[in-house]
Amino acid sequence: MDAAPYDPFAAGRFPVGVRTIQAHDPMRGRLFPCEIWYPGRDDAPRPGARPLIVFSHFSGGHRRSSTFLCTHLATHGYVVAALDHSEVVAKELAPRAGETATERSARIDAVMAGRVPDVRFLLHHLLDQVDNGAAGIGLDAARIGLVGHSFGGWTVLATPEVEPRVRAVVALAPGGNEHPMPGILPLKLTFAWGRDVPTLYLAAENDIPIPLAGVYELFDRTTSPKRMFILRRADHQHFVDDVEGAHEAVRAMSFTGDAAWIPAAMRPIAELSSGEQAHVFVRGLTLAHMDATLRGVDAAQQFLTGDVEAELARRGVEAFAHRA
Repeated sequence: MDAAPYDPFAAGRFPVGVRTIQAHDPMRGRLFPCEIWYPGRDDAPRPGARPLIVFSHFSGGHRRSSTFLCTHLATHGYVVAALDHSEVVAKELAPRAGETATERSARIDAVMAGRVPDVRFLLHHLLDQVDNGAAGIGLDAARIGLVGHSFGGWTVLATPEVEPRVRAVVALAPGGNEHPMPGILPLKLTFAWGRDVPTLYLAAENDIPIPLAGVYELFDRTTSPKRMFILRRADHQHFVDDVEGAHEAVRAMSFTGDAAWIPAAMRPIAELSSGEQAHVFVRGLTLAHMDATLRGVDAAQQFLTGDVEAELARRGVEAFAHRA
C-alpha cells in the first residue's frame, strides 16, 4: 500500500507524556519551573534520541501558554521544553509600587537582558548536565529548534547569535522591529548569526501591538532561508491556547501609560478567526518547518514549497504567504 500523504495538521502517532521539573540556575540564583512534553507515557518515554524544541512564551506569560502547539509537536516525535522566563520567577524583575522612571527603565532593560540567557540555561540544563531532571528522555543535541511568541518570538530570533546549536527557528508574531508601537518593549535584533538558520515567520493580519508591517521588516532583515505566512482576521492572541478568552481579556483590561491605547484598538473576537482555525494554522506550519529543517523530511519541504494557502483553505483557514 502507498504511504499516507504528508499531513502536518493531523495529530501524530505518539501518545504524549508531560513532566514538570525545577531547574536551578546557580549563576543567577533563580529556580525555573520547566515543562517537558515528550513522545510516550508519563512514566515511560519512547526510546531513542529525539529532536529538541524549546518554546519561549510572551511577556508576562508562562511556560504552558501554548500547550496546543507543544503537545502537537510531541505527538510527532519531538521533545518540547519550556520554562517560566526570568521576569516571571525573579522577584527583582517584578514591577514595584512607586518606582521612578529611571528604576522602571533599568528593570525593563534587565527583563530584556534575561531572555536569551534563560534559553541557553535550559539547553545547558537538558543537554549538558548529567542530573538534568529529565531522566530517560532521549535528546539529540544536533537537532535543536526554537519556537516563540511575541517577546518569545524576539527571544528565539536573538538566541542564534550566541547559541550555535540552534538549527531552526519559528517566530510567532515576534517583537523587535525598528519602530515598536507605544508601550511595546524596545527590543533590538541584529541577525548576526554567522550561519544559516532556516526561519519561519507566522504573523496575524490584524495584530494590534505588533503590526504586520513590523514583522515584514524583520523578515526582510533575515538573511537565512526564510518563509512567512499570515493568518487573516487574526490578532496577537491567536497564538495561545484559549484564543477567544485571551483576546477578550486583553480588550477588557485597562493599561496604563504608553500602552493605554491597545484595548480600544482591538476588534471583537467575533469579527476575527476562531481559536481552532488559528491552532490549525500554527501547529501545522510549525511542524512542517521543523520536519523539513531538523529531520530533512522531503515531503515537508515539498509541502512548504507547494500551495500552502490552498491546503489551509481546505481546512477552513484563511491565510496567505508573504514573498520578498
